[in-house]
Amino acid sequence: MIKNYFKIAFRNLSRNKGFSFINISGLAIGMASAILILLWIGNEMSYDRFYPNTARLYEVFGNTVVNGKIQTSTATPEIMAPVLKHDVPEIGQVSRISWGENYLIKIGDKNLNAKSNLVDPEFLTMFDFPFIKGDKKTALSDPSSIVVTQQFAKKVFGDEDPIGKIIKVENEENYKVSGVLKDLPNNTQFDFEYLMSYEHKSAKQYIDSDWTDVAIRTYVMLKPNTSFDAANAKIKDVVDIHSGGRAAKTAQFLFPFGKLRLYSSFENGKSIGGTIERVRTFAIIAVFILLIACINFMNLTTAKSEKRAKEVGIRKVAGALKRSLIVQFLGESVFMAFIAGIIAVSIVQLYLPAFNQLVEKQLFIDYGSVYFWSAGLGFILTTGILAGSYPAFFLSAFKPVAVLKGTFKKMNALVTPRKVLVVLQFTFAITLIICTIIVKQQIQYAQERETGYNKNNLGYVFIRGDIQKNYALMKNELLNSGFVSSLSKTQAPLTQNWSVAISMKWEGKDPNTKIQVNRYTEDGDLVKTAGMQLVQGRDIDTKNFPTDSTGCLISEAAVKAMGFKNPIGQLIFDDPINWHVVGVIKDFILESPYEPIKPFMIKGPRYGGNVIYFKLNNANTTEKNLAGMQAIFKKYNPAYPFDFHFTDSEYAEKFSDEQLTGKLASLFSALTIFISCLGLFGLAAYMAENRVKEIGVRKILGASVTNIAALLSKDFVVLVIIAILAASPLSWWFASKWLQEYNYRINISWWVFVLAGAMALFIALATVSFQAIKAAVANPVKSLRTE
Repeated sequence: MIKNYFKIAFRNLSRNKGFSFINISGLAIGMASAILILLWIGNEMSYDRFYPNTARLYEVFGNTVVNGKIQTSTATPEIMAPVLKHDVPEIGQVSRISWGENYLIKIGDKNLNAKSNLVDPEFLTMFDFPFIKGDKKTALSDPSSIVVTQQFAKKVFGDEDPIGKIIKVENEENYKVSGVLKDLPNNTQFDFEYLMSYEHKSAKQYIDSDWTDVAIRTYVMLKPNTSFDAANAKIKDVVDIHSGGRAAKTAQFLFPFGKLRLYSSFENGKSIGGTIERVRTFAIIAVFILLIACINFMNLTTAKSEKRAKEVGIRKVAGALKRSLIVQFLGESVFMAFIAGIIAVSIVQLYLPAFNQLVEKQLFIDYGSVYFWSAGLGFILTTGILAGSYPAFFLSAFKPVAVLKGTFKKMNALVTPRKVLVVLQFTFAITLIICTIIVKQQIQYAQERETGYNKNNLGYVFIRGDIQKNYALMKNELLNSGFVSSLSKTQAPLTQNWSVAISMKWEGKDPNTKIQVNRYTEDGDLVKTAGMQLVQGRDIDTKNFPTDSTGCLISEAAVKAMGFKNPIGQLIFDDPINWHVVGVIKDFILESPYEPIKPFMIKGPRYGGNVIYFKLNNANTTEKNLAGMQAIFKKYNPAYPFDFHFTDSEYAEKFSDEQLTGKLASLFSALTIFISCLGLFGLAAYMAENRVKEIGVRKILGASVTNIAALLSKDFVVLVIIAILAASPLSWWFASKWLQEYNYRINISWWVFVLAGAMALFIALATVSFQAIKAAVANPVKSLRTE
């Protein structure tokens, strides 16, 4: 029986090659799209959840009341970790981590920059990273030890055994390689090439013991079978207690490490989701793309029902039961889904490198995994049954007497399942188009927001090695060379927030009010170098005004928050110094371009700086300027490479998440439209085939090609218009909900719905018209020859 079913299925595929091609192609493209999305979702959902101890791992967060709202931060005091381990019995292990230091590495005659993290020795056992060589329990217990990744070891040592090799860091101290880690997976937040121990800082007494300074992140692992609630309650006031009330009132709490990637967005002290929202959105898109492909299958299969009606009638007369016919038709659809599944995997394998480049991941299909084959088989069966369910019940329901008499056909009804399915297809496709346009509008809106400084030809280098001691000489030579028009020493890059204060004081401040002020430093000429706009006063200038070492600039937002009517000359106390205001600058974007701008303060050079900002000379080419600067930096800092960064590139990275959402939405909305039109094309072809004699008669009676094309197209146009009307409020609701995540956002315009509807209508009309015109221009003699 099963062999007979396969024979029938194969013959049907061979007899209707065109429709079989459209059916299988639509399913294959839909399945391939869903597989790509599911691979990305799987990667996101497994982010940092693969450690053996994930269920017991937590990060220490803090909630602080600022400006009447609770702000959540991951920054913690450096001294906190050992105190937590000593004072909280529920905590088994702790580790601090100082993120993303790029240090100079010297191995023999090789000099290179590499990514480093500073961690406590317990870090390796807490997260249980796989070791290729060495013992994770003792690898970082020696303060002068270093652990490298497999890829880094290969890069610097080649095929030699790295254990015991000496690495000099920052041209200062030697470290001995004590372990080699297996390369990190691409679904972890950690990003390093080697690890150094916090024991080294402890031995040198470099640990910052001030509880008011927050700069690193702290992770804890609870002991087995201990109470999370008890541990969480005991760490709540740890900063307040140990700082003696000097630090801002902050409530510490533990947040599950496995949820950091997906649920780390906070509002007023509560987790409100995060990346999980994007994951859910694309999971819905994957389901609907697959559903659209299945709808194509249903429509085309039921459209051709007339040609299989007699087969059903004869089988029923011969004694076939309805359930056996349902099994037969479901079997045919599963067979087609199996073929489509093979094609889909081939498509995925072909386009996966391009998709990886788009999402900036290294996704892959693990063909050696039993899970892949079982999930793949389940995926194909589910798709096949879903696609074939309606046709199976539809075809098996034909009454043999009506079929054999030729009276089973129904007149065109106002509402039919096929029309409903077409409307559903295009409703989702149009919804996706509208949402994609709105996402791109929001990105463009934020990108065009006034930054408050000029990013063009603005770059910076970190102060490392001999730059600090040779800074005055380098500054003079750089300015005299003509390669830069101006430069300034600052605390941090303009695109990053390295310092925040909430305990500043000034005359007239309410002592019960906490205001967050972002802090920065400069040694002069920052306004000129960065192209900032002075609203009042002047820039820091210690050459002409020596007291500007404790002078400061404040932003317009700071003037408003501090309530200054005449800000110039006002004193702002920031422990332990009174800073006097010498100028007011226009607000500029330091953090997210989607958020309101916070108060900002730029201090004079009393505390030095970490970064040299420079403005390239517009009279020269960028290549000439950078080559000239490189020679000067090499002269004064020979051990270090000239590693520069451009501000415009770093600012553009602030839009990466939204741009990824926009790119994925664009890609899958295009595929959705394509799959929908593929089904529409098949339906139009079948409609034209069924009405070929009617068309011939109309042409003989004088109907024009335009009349006939319009006649054949109008039903589809009506369905698309209904889909536009249904999609508009639906897409408005989805887009409005998404936009609520941003404080700085667009208003949804009416023309977006008109544009998306017009696009969908044009594409659908073009798809149907091809078949309609083809049928309209055919020679009527051929279609009427048998009459």
